Amino acid sequence: VRLQVQNVEKPLYRGTFHCFQSIIKQESAFGLYKGIGSPMMGLTFINALVFGVQGNTLRALGKDTPLNQFLAGSAAGAIQCVICCPMELAKTRMQLQGTGEYKLKTKNYKNSLDCLIKIYKKEGLRGINRGMVSTFIRETPSFGFYFLTYDCMTRYLGCEAEDSYVIPKLLFSGGMSGIVSWLSTYPMDVIKSRLQADGVGGVTQYKGILDCVRKSYHEEGWRVFTRGLTSTLLRAFPVNAATFATVTVFLMYMKSDDNLPECEPGPVIHQPSSL
Repeated sequence: VRLQVQNVEKPLYRGTFHCFQSIIKQESAFGLYKGIGSPMMGLTFINALVFGVQGNTLRALGKDTPLNQFLAGSAAGAIQCVICCPMELAKTRMQLQGTGEYKLKTKNYKNSLDCLIKIYKKEGLRGINRGMVSTFIRETPSFGFYFLTYDCMTRYLGCEAEDSYVIPKLLFSGGMSGIVSWLSTYPMDVIKSRLQADGVGGVTQYKGILDCVRKSYHEEGWRVFTRGLTSTLLRAFPVNAATFATVTVFLMYMKSDDNLPECEPGPVIHQPSSL
């Protein structure tokens, strides 16, 4: 977030690792966890929605095909925006609060919930849903590629329950799915972050998505749309590896009366749709 929204004329960070080092040096290790309350409150519901909607949509579509995997994933991505957008708004505002300060001189928000409450009191529902359209544009195809990639990877690797290497295969498939999903719509994530950060400090720069795209490109060129990509991918692999592997293994155990049913030929991710 900090790399995505920093001022190009007076950049604070040269890159991912410099940003990491600067935050620890200036704000202590706790600075790396600013805004953690928002994801902790929202991610449980987001993952429940995503995997629940994806599985039920795939079942409703009838056949487990690559196209249906993409459509089911896209439906899940679109629906979870209702929670994702306010959650990321609070996270972004908290992460930008007190940049470069060890002890905050001015603390606008006590925590993520306080942040959302104050935004609501000042701007209403529109303020809480700032960046909703850009979040929707990012998440819908992103989750389509997310589940499609996992489906293709597990098929290719031959993930079967009796395989002694099934866990490493699931972890690798999940990690690669996360990377592909972020790469597919990353430029829109930059725009989303800039729109949600807009107004911090009392200055509003952008009128909307297109205005943000135009001004960002005009001032910084095409590279602006890859800002923070390295840190995002470094995070994406382990997070999504753990997420997919955990969900898949849990559903494998819970699917039937047998503790560990034999997998059908095809991806293990077929399990959620068959529940």
